[in-house]
Amino acid sequence: MQIPSREHSFILFLFISAFVIGAASVPVPDSNCYALDNSSRLVDFSSWIGHPFEYDGKEFDLVVRFCKDVETRGQAGYVDFGRFDPLSYFVSSSENFDFVQSYDKLGRTAQVNIICGNCSDGRCKGGLGCICSVTQDSTCRVTVDLAIPCEKPGPRVFKGFTVGLHPRSWEIIYNGMTQFGFDKPRREFSFKTEQTHLTLYMTAIASLSTLVGKPIIKVSPENGLDVKIAGSSLTGNHPTTLSPSTLVLDWNCEKSRRTPYEVNVTIPVDGYDPVQFFLTKLCEYNQGNEGGSAKGWAIFGVFSCVFLVASALFCCGGFIYKTRVERVRGTDALPGMSLLSGLLETVSGSGQSYSRTEDINNAFANEVSWDRSSASSTQATTTQRPSERTYGAI
Repeated sequence: MQIPSREHSFILFLFISAFVIGAASVPVPDSNCYALDNSSRLVDFSSWIGHPFEYDGKEFDLVVRFCKDVETRGQAGYVDFGRFDPLSYFVSSSENFDFVQSYDKLGRTAQVNIICGNCSDGRCKGGLGCICSVTQDSTCRVTVDLAIPCEKPGPRVFKGFTVGLHPRSWEIIYNGMTQFGFDKPRREFSFKTEQTHLTLYMTAIASLSTLVGKPIIKVSPENGLDVKIAGSSLTGNHPTTLSPSTLVLDWNCEKSRRTPYEVNVTIPVDGYDPVQFFLTKLCEYNQGNEGGSAKGWAIFGVFSCVFLVASALFCCGGFIYKTRVERVRGTDALPGMSLLSGLLETVSGSGQSYSRTEDINNAFANEVSWDRSSASSTQATTTQRPSERTYGAI
């Protein structure tokens, strides 16, 4: 067995990358008249909307207007057996039919079984198909077998895969198909210049999540918009409904531009057509130094925090030193109070000065001693007065 060289492996890698990036997206059809067959391939019936298929019966005639409604026509008039629900889509069938449609209106229902090809008895003779049979299950329900030449199946869609701006939303990708606004570059769906960060959330069916590959981006034009990607989708984290994977885009406008920049995001899926969508970014002004300024502010914040902590430690250390070593009490123990006192004396003048703690204590001691001497004098006077009164009485 011949082992491929590095050059051959590199060429193969470039070929696969070019194929994946050049692959077209799978946009959601313009109408809800489409279906996914049993192999998950998209079959679009938008061109068939409203086409009538008539059936002549013995008791009543029936008309199916494709993807619109089903009604019977008889002597009693028209009876509507349902309209095509805009919220409902085709579903593939595992029985003898290819697709099944459901119609409903106020309790009356109709089920249309679609056969790709001809009826079993071969009654359809060319044209756009015919009704094979009609069965009236009850007065409120009919079953119709319809044979038509189905459209050619399109790309294989990765069902159940979603991409949105929220873990439980799917604005960009729903059921494996790209939604309107992201199927191609559109200016009206562009992200603003000041939005420098974007997080996308991806979910998939748990049993098929291992098929999802790592996202690949391509910016057009290549110069002018700096895009950096990160997130759990790049680290091998498989997306599930309960645990979505993320794709984080950090994009800065290095060069302003009148038209938006285009960011093509491609997500390869093993065995399916790749999931692809477009993001557009407005660049009304340059943001080349925004990252550097933000980094500068971050550094300034760190140094400010360090300065505040160092200042607090210095103040605490100085206070403890003055109270323990220098035996200073009160506000004089705070670092810098002597300098502040001198500054206040200089500003206010020599007549008004800051009273130190020692002066206050001395004044308090003098006041106490004066009170004591006054009390002693009063007591002496009081002891002498009885004698004087006694000798005065004699």
